[in-house]
Amino acid sequence: MSETDAAIDVDFGDSGLVPAVAQDAETGEVLMLAYVNSEALARTRETGEAHYYSRSRDELWRKGSSSGHTQRVGEVRVDCDADALLYLVDQTGGACHTGHRSCFHRTLDGDSVGERVFDPAEVYED
Repeated sequence: MSETDAAIDVDFGDSGLVPAVAQDAETGEVLMLAYVNSEALARTRETGEAHYYSRSRDELWRKGSSSGHTQRVGEVRVDCDADALLYLVDQTGGACHTGHRSCFHRTLDGDSVGERVFDPAEVYED
């Protein structure tokens, strides 16, 4: 078996987490960055739905579990050092909890460059 045919072991490092970028599989738009532990990656692979690990809540979460704005994962790619992931997704609704399609919806100068696709006050109870 060649190196390209072998399964890759993700390097979760000392923290047990790796960054995962979610990218729209059709348009290439970068939607968000979150963290993944081995359980989140396993659940993503088992279900085909994006799972992440919340550092602030210290828990596993499925994207869209409270908002309904889910990510169907078509492919998971790993970077050359095996310490970062790329989820190629089909995004339903917005990816950002602020209501924007992408979490990358503003410049460093504060200019808005992204589209707001939902009202967070209508979606989230808190």
